[in-house]
Order: sequence, then structure tokens, then C-alpha cells
Amino acid sequence: MDTLWDNIEKLSAVRRAAGAHLPDEELKALQIGKVAEEAGEAMQALHGLKDLTTCGHDHTWSEVQNHLVDAVIAALLAMHYIDPAGARATFGEIVHRRTRGGREAAGAV
Repeated sequence: MDTLWDNIEKLSAVRRAAGAHLPDEELKALQIGKVAEEAGEAMQALHGLKDLTTCGHDHTWSEVQNHLVDAVIAALLAMHYIDPAGARATFGEIVHRRTRGGREAAGAV
């Protein structure tokens, strides 16, 4: 997981440098919006996969996954923008909390 966060920190530095002319709060808001955009693209690809669109472009599960990864990266970047020093720890705490119930349920079976 450290390698992932190391890469997120590097990417964040590049993106922050590109947006250096914008206030920090605006960068945070724009990055959170990017999460929604990428998730929307995953949904659009799913619609194409299921023939629920008239755009005429066939999609694959691989494309859906690609957009989902884009959304995950965008979300991790947003977390890093919000709290550069604490994003890793916050992510770990949230994942632990969210998966604890699943671990407990698996142990009860």
C-alpha cells in the first residue's frame, strides 16, 4: 500500500504544481468533482456494455474497470489534497472500520 500512496503523493505534487495559480480550497473542490466525473464515466461505460445507450459505442468490462481505477485514483488524490500529511492514516482507519464488519461476519460463519 505504501507504493500506492508514494505514487499518489508524486502525482499530487505534479497536479498541485499545474494548479498553483488556484487557491487551495478550489483545488480541493475541483479534485472532488473529478471523482464524480470519473465515476460517471464508469457508469457510462457500463451503460454502453449493457446496450443502454444510443451513442453507438460498444464497451467492455475492461473499460468499466479502467474508469473505476480512474475514480479511485481521483478519490485518493482528493484525500491527499484535503490532508497531505494524514491521508494515508485516514484511509487506513476508514478501510479498517469499513471492513471490520465483514471480517467479523466471515469469522462467524
